[in-house]
Amino acid sequence: MLHNHAVRAFVLAACVAGTLAGCQQTAPTAPVAGNLPAAATTANDDAALDKAVEAFIDGYFQRNPVFAANAGKHEYDGKLPDYSPAAMQVNAAWMHAQRDIFAAFPDARLDTQGRFHRDYVLAVIDGYLFWLEDSGFAHDNPAFYTGDLSPSMYLTRPYAPLAQRMEAFIRYQEALPKAIAQIKANFKLPLPATYIDLGVDSFAGYASFFESDVPTIFSEVKDEALQARLKASNAAAIKATRDMADWLRAQKPHATQDFALGPERFARMLHATERVDLPLDQLEAAADADLARNLAALQSACTLFAPGKSLQQCVAKVNADKPQGGAVEGARAQLAGLRQFILDKDIVSIPGTEQARVEEAPPFNRWNFAYIEIPGPYEKNLPSVYYIAPPDPTWPKVEQDAYVPGKSVLLFTSAHEVWPGHFLQFLHSNRSSWKFGQLFVGYAFAEGWAHYCEEMMLNVGLGGATPETHIGQLSEALLRDVRFVSAIRLHTGKMSVAESEQMFRDKAFQDPGNARQQAARGTYDPAYLNYTMGKLMIMQLREDWVAAHPGPHALKAFHDQFLSYGGPPIPLVRAQMLGGAPEAKLWHLPGPVPPGQDNRTTTGD
Repeated sequence: MLHNHAVRAFVLAACVAGTLAGCQQTAPTAPVAGNLPAAATTANDDAALDKAVEAFIDGYFQRNPVFAANAGKHEYDGKLPDYSPAAMQVNAAWMHAQRDIFAAFPDARLDTQGRFHRDYVLAVIDGYLFWLEDSGFAHDNPAFYTGDLSPSMYLTRPYAPLAQRMEAFIRYQEALPKAIAQIKANFKLPLPATYIDLGVDSFAGYASFFESDVPTIFSEVKDEALQARLKASNAAAIKATRDMADWLRAQKPHATQDFALGPERFARMLHATERVDLPLDQLEAAADADLARNLAALQSACTLFAPGKSLQQCVAKVNADKPQGGAVEGARAQLAGLRQFILDKDIVSIPGTEQARVEEAPPFNRWNFAYIEIPGPYEKNLPSVYYIAPPDPTWPKVEQDAYVPGKSVLLFTSAHEVWPGHFLQFLHSNRSSWKFGQLFVGYAFAEGWAHYCEEMMLNVGLGGATPETHIGQLSEALLRDVRFVSAIRLHTGKMSVAESEQMFRDKAFQDPGNARQQAARGTYDPAYLNYTMGKLMIMQLREDWVAAHPGPHALKAFHDQFLSYGGPPIPLVRAQMLGGAPEAKLWHLPGPVPPGQDNRTTTGD
């Protein structure tokens, strides 16, 4: 999973709020017929399009200072967006005006690359406008805001001397109480139960982190004035985040289960964010089919690894082989071997010498087991950090122990997050020839690639492709399959949170703590189907592309070309690599469900 660097993506928690900041900028005139800029009166409008893209990026940075700072534009350090309703309305209007500008560039006056660039920008705008206006999340979902509130950049990224980052962190903390007050005012009660839990955990985690860790982080800075400012800002930030957690906790008696987008809005989300127009019944059938495929593969692997044992017992046996020293130490030991495996097998180019560190996740961001923070495209030679969350100390001891995955499962988490998953993908995207492609990397592109890499690495022999290794890969695949199923059914009213949690336990063999986290995440992150949906689109694209470009190095050539586009919706990449119009095609997509039949797997609903 991506985190702070994914403010460059369509990921809900980090990027949605980016359109909300209160700066204003006059939009340039749309290049409509009879009113074209001078540069557009030549043979084509590509030069004018490039200027419009530059203006969009600049305006977007002004309106989204956290996005800009994370990208490496440190003149925006310490700033938070304006979350007031007036700012939301102003910036929504700006985004709509930008959409009109780019939609006005006609196909006939753009070359192939220009049309791709225009469509890429339009997809980014449509995705943001969906989350901002259509989802309703600004009024009830803490995930809409929490990505912007993360201070990790100032604490873990050595882009400047510690004293300079300390001053930026202080300005961030000084802005935090106002931002939290605006967020609180935006919420319309009552709130869904899972949203409340997320908010309580996030804001209480911030308070704990500010109180316990922040003073130590900056203790070596010997500047009395800065230390005095830090003491004051930290006290105010602790109070604001703790008060917000307490306020959210007080809403629990009135909590609802009213989180579902509904089928129409869910379908609009898929088109706006990923340019996927497949009917929901076909997507649901694809989710069921991939779940069945991976369950059958698990049965075969378990027959070899743990004959006579149930699937649950087989998976438990794999997870009982824990990494030495815990998950963080285990992941550190895996990264060098994963990188060397990529080089030995020559499966994808590694376009740099950067490395990723592995650390324990901070208290305010432990709602998912693992994620990675990657410096933005304006940064140079800075480390990325692969974070792993410890189990919740309030859980029973047996659940805490179960939360730490087995070595073979962790191997594919490390492949997903670092080599050749997110980290390698961003080494490529940060070197894209087009700045927009460096900045805006989509959810299905990034998570689809990382999830695709897990199965691809197994297929080319990672870990000797032993039954135990295969079970580790399948454990991750089944988790993402159940996310695919849960996202659709939770948001179309076919599944409750409790039923989703049970499905994570029964079909993905998750421990109780992970199952609870995953089911809850499906309510506030409805796009988490993008892991498997993106993977299946990539697998079908690879099959079609390699058939047209056979050869001993076809796999590496496919991977390198796929990663060269930045991170647009995968249907746009498909059109670039194969020609034709953008189209969402999933690997082994079943046909429509015949009327009167239901080919879903059993979920208990």
